[in-house]
Amino acid sequence: MFSHYLITRFNLRNPKWDVTKNNEALLTEQWMEHRIELFSDFCLPSVTAQSNRNFKWLIYFDVTTPQRFIDQINQLTAPHDNIRTFFIDGMPSFYPEVKKFISQDAQTPYLITSRIDNDDCIHREFIDEVQKQFKSQDYRAIDVLKGYTLQFKPAVILGKKEHIFNPFISLIEKNDDPTTVWMSDHNMWKKESRITQITHRRLWMSIIHDKNKVNEFDGYGDVNWDKLRADFKVSEKMDARLLAEALPQSKWRWLSFKNRLYVKMVLFSKQFKRAIGIYKLK
Repeated sequence: MFSHYLITRFNLRNPKWDVTKNNEALLTEQWMEHRIELFSDFCLPSVTAQSNRNFKWLIYFDVTTPQRFIDQINQLTAPHDNIRTFFIDGMPSFYPEVKKFISQDAQTPYLITSRIDNDDCIHREFIDEVQKQFKSQDYRAIDVLKGYTLQFKPAVILGKKEHIFNPFISLIEKNDDPTTVWMSDHNMWKKESRITQITHRRLWMSIIHDKNKVNEFDGYGDVNWDKLRADFKVSEKMDARLLAEALPQSKWRWLSFKNRLYVKMVLFSKQFKRAIGIYKLK
């Protein structure tokens, strides 16, 4: 009935994005080493541990990727038959290449496309929960509103987070010149009227590190990694580190309080603006 594609852009050259939040150069060999480590520690194990394997994971790399990284990528992805890797000419080629592959590959009446960044992590039932929303809709975005956020440098802190129109959004649509979830940036889905919010489960974990472009840690609450680790698969070395080093909430109680207020305020503000028509819905 449907084909499901999880789609990730990895190291595509983008003239609008050339430095990290610390003003360090992007897409250098050092940046790539760091990204592959994050990918290996968080993203890859969480996706390959999905309870529902009825999907293909499309990962897009730049044609300028050095051979030693290509070898690493091949080694990491080869054991998984539902991963497809592509080497393309920068961000301008990304969306056309996604549409090209899916138009040739998908032979079903409907499509589901989901997105994940290469340094983030999903619950082992993320794919399954998205597919449960399928009801032969001609066009319906799926926004998993609740998740967690993890900072692992300089200190390990884990908290809850709510994020509407977030980077884990999915799109169900008819397979008739489909647009895919990458038709626009994730925050532009605030203008879409045809959207379903999943609010009963926390199904993603955003990873905050020193080379994020924008994100800062804004988690809150008392969250125990030992209770999450069965559902959010990470590498063995990262699992051991989180068990040993995650700070109890008592060590960051004031930050947790401030972050909770901030997250709830941002969520309410976006929902309120949508409700009163500030966003022009399609």
